[in-house]
Amino acid sequence: MQSPWRGAAYWLAPYGLLGLIPYRVTRSTSPGAGPSPLIIPESKLTLSGLEASTFNHCPISTALTVLSPAEKVIYLILYHAIFVFFAWTYWKSIFTLPQQPNQKFHLSYTDKERYKNEERPEVQKQMLVDMAKKLPVYTRTGNGAVRFCDRCHLIKPDRCHHCSVCAMCVLKMDHHCPWVNNCIGFSNYKFFLQFLAYSVLYCLYIATTVFSYFIKYWRGELPSVRSKFHVLFLLFVACMFFVSLVILFGYHCWLVSRNKTTLEAFCTPVFTSGPEKNGFNLGFIKNIQQVFGDNKKFWLIPIGSSPGDGHSFPMRSMNESQNPLLANEEPWEDNEDESQDYPEGLSSLAVESET
Repeated sequence: MQSPWRGAAYWLAPYGLLGLIPYRVTRSTSPGAGPSPLIIPESKLTLSGLEASTFNHCPISTALTVLSPAEKVIYLILYHAIFVFFAWTYWKSIFTLPQQPNQKFHLSYTDKERYKNEERPEVQKQMLVDMAKKLPVYTRTGNGAVRFCDRCHLIKPDRCHHCSVCAMCVLKMDHHCPWVNNCIGFSNYKFFLQFLAYSVLYCLYIATTVFSYFIKYWRGELPSVRSKFHVLFLLFVACMFFVSLVILFGYHCWLVSRNKTTLEAFCTPVFTSGPEKNGFNLGFIKNIQQVFGDNKKFWLIPIGSSPGDGHSFPMRSMNESQNPLLANEEPWEDNEDESQDYPEGLSSLAVESET
């Protein structure tokens, strides 16, 4: 008698197609258009589709191998619970566009023309210094210059960097991820972390549920000959991805615990007072809240809950009266007197383009 669980193949197989969805639309080539979340490089197409399709054969091979009906139901329920969050966070990581600096950080049309037409470098530098005084920017380049992007024509907010792949500046940029073909930054870093966490859990679940049947495979106790290949292949692939993903996830957990981005881990941020590798470190709990928010109910759900707007961030060495995220004061741009709080040496800083 044919097992009714073989019918699971017909309603689980479409899940494997999720890995193929992001490949159908071509990337826009217009300058500054930003990334197209519907594109992943073609070199990743086969591998990503194979991962999704292969992993989703786990319930099928389990249904053909497990003898207890109750155990089959439990396996499938747990599998789908994990898979839903895995696919949800993966989807959010792809389709949540990176956030760009708002208009107040861009040079106006008049200022842009004045800057381009001005032939004296010292005057250009002073123009940008004057503009920076009106903005909540505290970080500088390695030689103490105001951070300015000559491609996007804007003064970079703190922790903002220009992505050459997306051709735009990204708020709190962490890195550009080829696996989701998207910049990981302020708008989607939480989703990316959750994607890594559920990926690790996904691989761990598959490996643990298949392992006991892998032992039976060597003992010749499996009832189905066809399931032997599924068990062997699934265990190998799950363990392989589990090891690589747990290392990556552990590294990003370390970054979150110290409130750093990948770029800041490799290049120490420079403030008006000088380089400070722990300049954004607020303590373990507050560092986690900077990514996941204050409400713990949303920590495991891929819903945007990161505090702030991505343009300014609390700093451990900053006086609360100078930081709008640590005190109940008016934003910098609304207080004309705030520009006097900059160090006297700021006007003497050189301004150079950084991309």
